[in-house]
Amino acid sequence: MNGRVYNFSSGPAVMPEPVLERAAEEMLNYRSSGMSVMEMSHRSAVYDGIIKHTEQLLRELMNIPDDYYVLFLQGGASLQFDMIPMNLATGSGKVDVVMTGMWTKRAYAELKKLAEPRIVASSEDRTFTYIPGLSADMFDPEADYVHVCWNNTIYGTRFPEIPPCGRPLVADMSSCILSEPVDVSRFGCIFAGAQKNLGPAGLTIVIIRKDLVGKQPENIPTMLSFETHATNQSLYNTPPTYSIYLCGLVLEWLRDAGGVEAIERINRRKAGMLYSFLDGSRLFRATVHGRDRSLMNIPFVTGNAETDAEFVAAATGAGLVNLKGHRSVGGMRASIYNAMPEEGVARLVEFMEAFEKKH
Repeated sequence: MNGRVYNFSSGPAVMPEPVLERAAEEMLNYRSSGMSVMEMSHRSAVYDGIIKHTEQLLRELMNIPDDYYVLFLQGGASLQFDMIPMNLATGSGKVDVVMTGMWTKRAYAELKKLAEPRIVASSEDRTFTYIPGLSADMFDPEADYVHVCWNNTIYGTRFPEIPPCGRPLVADMSSCILSEPVDVSRFGCIFAGAQKNLGPAGLTIVIIRKDLVGKQPENIPTMLSFETHATNQSLYNTPPTYSIYLCGLVLEWLRDAGGVEAIERINRRKAGMLYSFLDGSRLFRATVHGRDRSLMNIPFVTGNAETDAEFVAAATGAGLVNLKGHRSVGGMRASIYNAMPEEGVARLVEFMEAFEKKH
């Protein structure tokens, strides 16, 4: 471990150690360029190779069809709560939303400023601990698109299947992108902040079907138009150059590990290990059950706030850090993204077993 801890943070999150080591090796002199990536011009031939390589890797790993743009943007997934309706809610102005947690709540709040959103279904009645059932007749055929959060970081739920919405589906995949295969062709737009499974904070990925680009109003601010970034290959202005470079290294690591199918098998083993313990524990319990359980974010509680706090403190002392649950729900949460090794989850389960015996 070389003094490193097992970091269960929800984001910014754990990075693959080989990626960090490679970045350290190339920090001062990237491939004989005589400079660091963070120093070089985004217009240079060297950097052009970096950004194109990163895009190609993402296309290969996710099997992104040719009729989709891949955009490297800034502003986090939160900016997309505004940018997407400004570009896509330009027909009827209606947007359907499936309410499954804080991030759909925030998206809905922004939609109310820019469009006519409608909540199709919500799981707020049970503190967002499940994904509501959906059927095609629930969606408005006039809606410009349907907004969902594919994996709910705070509450530990994920969509088990693609909703039969019949409209362009827009999915926030910030906390689950590349964790398991998805059929990109079933989505109108996928967006994700990088700081969970793609790299460091500062980069946002947008994968958008080409026919949805170019419908923005004439008075849209230049930097908020998808067309601006699509026609300029994400180089209209200076992009988050170093974050894109690190994203490329993460994608190389994932490719060399066997790709998305291989990492899904590992992710299911990791999640299965922790859920299996929680389901048999006499002290801890998971807050989500059934097929809606997330593979990436696993909330759990003891039922006693003081015991929860004692556990988090003890775990931190044992090198198992950032297990405190989100302030809105309390308890604990283990975020076990792609870069979390299986040994980290095994160590957590061992620690929980020992803690339970003492209590």
